[in-house]
Amino acid sequence: MSDVILELRNICKEFPGVKALDNVSFDLRKGEVHVLLGENGAGKSTLMKVLTGVYHPNSGEIVLHGNKVSFQTPRDAQLARIAIIFQEFNLAPNLTVAQNIFLGREPKARSGLIDRAKMVRDAQEILDFLKVKIDPNAKVETLGVAHQQLVEVAKALSIDSEILIMDEPTATLSENEISALFDTIRNLQKRGVSIIYISHRMQELKVIGNRITVLRDGQTVGTCEASEVTLDELIRMMVGREISKVRTRTENTAREETALEVSHLSQGNKLKDVSIRVQRGEIVGLAGLVGSGRTELAQAVYGITRRDSGDISICGEPIQNPTPIKCIQRRMGFISEDRKECGLALNLPIRVNVTHAGLKSIFPGGIVDVRRERKLAEDYRAKLRIVTPDVERNVVNLSGGNQQKVVLAKWLSTDSAFLVFDEPTRGIDVGAKEEIHNLIRDLAVNGVGILMISSDLPEILTLSDRIYVMREGRIVHEIEQVTSETTQEEIIAYATGGAEQ
Repeated sequence: MSDVILELRNICKEFPGVKALDNVSFDLRKGEVHVLLGENGAGKSTLMKVLTGVYHPNSGEIVLHGNKVSFQTPRDAQLARIAIIFQEFNLAPNLTVAQNIFLGREPKARSGLIDRAKMVRDAQEILDFLKVKIDPNAKVETLGVAHQQLVEVAKALSIDSEILIMDEPTATLSENEISALFDTIRNLQKRGVSIIYISHRMQELKVIGNRITVLRDGQTVGTCEASEVTLDELIRMMVGREISKVRTRTENTAREETALEVSHLSQGNKLKDVSIRVQRGEIVGLAGLVGSGRTELAQAVYGITRRDSGDISICGEPIQNPTPIKCIQRRMGFISEDRKECGLALNLPIRVNVTHAGLKSIFPGGIVDVRRERKLAEDYRAKLRIVTPDVERNVVNLSGGNQQKVVLAKWLSTDSAFLVFDEPTRGIDVGAKEEIHNLIRDLAVNGVGILMISSDLPEILTLSDRIYVMREGRIVHEIEQVTSETTQEEIIAYATGGAEQ
């Protein structure tokens, strides 16, 4: 077709022990959003890294505007006006937002020096186009995960890209931020920009996509028009099997014992007089917009940050000055939203990552039995369907979704009585999401108390027994019992302040 601007033809890419891409073909039309869909480990990110010069294919060809091209480096792809926003951020945390957006392409004054004022102005212009309130002079390390994601978007837009690749761009965004991002994407389409869009959030695909291509096990399953395919058909294409009906919380497994009690906790302007409780065997959802204080509350309870005032009790035992070590000793675990920074030792094997949070309980004698450790890791590899040839592979070599599964395995391997899940299915495909939801339910049935933070409202409603809603550092509403009558609109109304109005 004349409007096809990019073709990937019969791309193959092999790594030691793994054929990541097997004769994958894909094309992109001018001004379209072409969704690339597949389970974790299907080859989506690998294909995009081949396109952008990060990896070199073993065979196959890339055709851009009718001409064969070969990108030896990511810079070559940038010069061809192809930009990518990776699922794992590629930002310099100690530099400002403006410096990150124009890193390596800083505007110069006549003197030859960097024109900092122009750089800030240009960065502000892009941020205004995205409709986000981020100070271009703020250091990236001071931003939350959601705002860092938006800086990545701004960075890609600054290249004046003709082809823009978005790998899980909404994984950390609130509903309002997602809506703003979609408006931006539509404006880019009007300018003739073509977008390759990778996402596991099935509800987004038909809203934003024109065509959808599905990969499975490194192969192309098929391409279809977004308007002509059902979500059930896409799921079957992705996983090669039927996904069972969602299990809902029909039984009350809450016990009398308290897993967590927080009373009048405050921390600067981030947390204001917060009181919550979680019983053993209960799943309590913590909902709210990004920046409402949900993660800050979890970090204060776990001792990552210090509270100014308030009382914390874990499993019935008060803690004066909580630290992660004290919390682990009291059988509390914390699955962080930022797996790369806080959840994993990336350069160590899967086997070591799975066991290192619970070494004392798994090996009480103080000596690590490597064979037993390997067996435990292999059990979780099978249970969570972690895509890897073996558990000796370093975690850094896994896809983002499979890294998230390793974080979950790490805490599931401990004998925790209370677990905090902060965005537990971020970057997780639909098949694995179902399995993780079932694991969370099973933990509750076995008496584990769970506090779950999630921006995915259907996830909150499906899993929670009760829900607290936060806004501006406060608990503004408690849904004492989640039923089929509880709606997303109710949560959003309290999270945005609309309920009071």
